[in-house]
Amino acid sequence: MQRQIDAIIDLALNEDIGPGDLTAESVIPETARASGLMLLKSAGVISGLNIVGRVCQRVDPAIEWRPLVEDGCTFATRTVIGEISGPARSVLTAERTALNFIQRLSGVATLTRAFVDAIAGTHARIVDTRKTTPGMRVLEKQAVRHGGGSNHRIGLFDGVMIKDNHIAALGGDRAIGEAVVRARSRIPHTVKVEVEVANLDQLDLALDSGAEIILLDNMPVERMREAVEITGGRAILEASGGINLSTVRAIAETGVDLISVGALTHSAPALDISLDLRISDG
Repeated sequence: MQRQIDAIIDLALNEDIGPGDLTAESVIPETARASGLMLLKSAGVISGLNIVGRVCQRVDPAIEWRPLVEDGCTFATRTVIGEISGPARSVLTAERTALNFIQRLSGVATLTRAFVDAIAGTHARIVDTRKTTPGMRVLEKQAVRHGGGSNHRIGLFDGVMIKDNHIAALGGDRAIGEAVVRARSRIPHTVKVEVEVANLDQLDLALDSGAEIILLDNMPVERMREAVEITGGRAILEASGGINLSTVRAIAETGVDLISVGALTHSAPALDISLDLRISDG
């Protein structure tokens, strides 16, 4: 996991720094020192403190990063979330990449917490999707966990989800059972099979096939409630499709087990965080 995270960080640093930081190297004395505070400028849930530290280390091991809070906690505006110090050139070079990561990840965590809070007291859990920023999936899914949500499959390699296009490729609704049988014959017994359905007829076929998880795609709330009654606990039910903060509570109250929300990762606004630095002679 750390190797994967380092690869993401190195890609971001290379994108920003390239062969060198022209401004810092030409303007800032080599002996200058920097120290400063990372400040939360809007309330939210923090995620990515470890990534800030790793960015600093990849730029220059002489940079010291000390988080003052913990990931997954909610903090008010003007909260100081960490302290940084080290060679001024290196700190200035690391600044934007570190902020980009923690602002993005804290935004995901904050939006996730809003969805989790919206369904508090119900049986349902909020889960993410594969609608992530390319290359950032492992970090964004970590941020979802920090926000109190749960992770769906990481990628195509760790879960079977038979969607409408898979079913269409096999000939239509009546192929749902065949698709499940095919999957079962080719995957480890520890992997669950999920089937996407758009109506109650497809739900019946998915239940008859023995699918362990059934995704209710863009179903009206009343139809979801019927689906819960029909299923009677025989499969895990996941609601998905265009869910937002104004609709998620009603969906949770239908009795579904999971609510997957693509917006957690594809539409979360970045949290406003700044780094206030002081530069001194070495």
